[in-house]
Amino acid sequence: MPAATRTKPHPHDDAPDTAQAFARLATLPDGPERTVLRDELIRLWLPMAERIAVRFRGRGEALDDLYQVAALGLVKAVDHYDPARGHAFEAYAVPTVTGEIKRHFRDHMWTLHVPRRVQDLRNRVRRAMKELSQTLPGRPPTIAEIAAQAQLSEDEVRTGTEALECFSALSLDAEMPGVDGCALGDALGAPDPGYDTVVERVAALPCLRALPERERLILYLRFFRGMTQGAIARRLGISQMHVSRLLSACFADLREELEAEAG
Repeated sequence: MPAATRTKPHPHDDAPDTAQAFARLATLPDGPERTVLRDELIRLWLPMAERIAVRFRGRGEALDDLYQVAALGLVKAVDHYDPARGHAFEAYAVPTVTGEIKRHFRDHMWTLHVPRRVQDLRNRVRRAMKELSQTLPGRPPTIAEIAAQAQLSEDEVRTGTEALECFSALSLDAEMPGVDGCALGDALGAPDPGYDTVVERVAALPCLRALPERERLILYLRFFRGMTQGAIARRLGISQMHVSRLLSACFADLREELEAEAG
């Protein structure tokens, strides 16, 4: 006689009557007999696990992979089920298998880190949209209608709707819609070296104001008016060599002041 058999028809073909088999499994020590009975129980309940997996298809994961995850959840349920608690195995196995599949999506499918609360909002919004699509006359539901159906605020619905697109991230090499030959990465910004220049100018401003008026004028003519050292020398009535020495001295003073402030 088989270790675990169906004793009578059941409303669901994937829900066999295995209460006696689980009671026996709980009494068996580790060994070949227990392994055979355990494997038989897993085989009998596998259709139920696969039925649960089917509910999650169409969410970016292959159905065969979902079957494997559901089977793993079923194995955990068989190994941890305690018939002495008085609950039917199905009542324990369904949430166990479902939880295993949800963990798979959370840990392996989301390429962006999304808080669990946002994932829950996403699921509630998706479920409400599916329910409303069966009753609305050929139009998408509004934010207010989804909020009423899911018993959420409109802000929560917007958050859940945004999370609907967060399972995967676009490649930076993906072509931008409507722009031929332009990848998404081409539209991303980059650090602007001009910001460093602004910071350096702001840091140097107090030091420049502390210079004598003639040195400030020489720096202005050289770097803001683009005049040569010779032109500056003629304008100020001094030699080019003197202008060069004054510029070098200014640079040394500014460098010393800035290094002192940085230190």
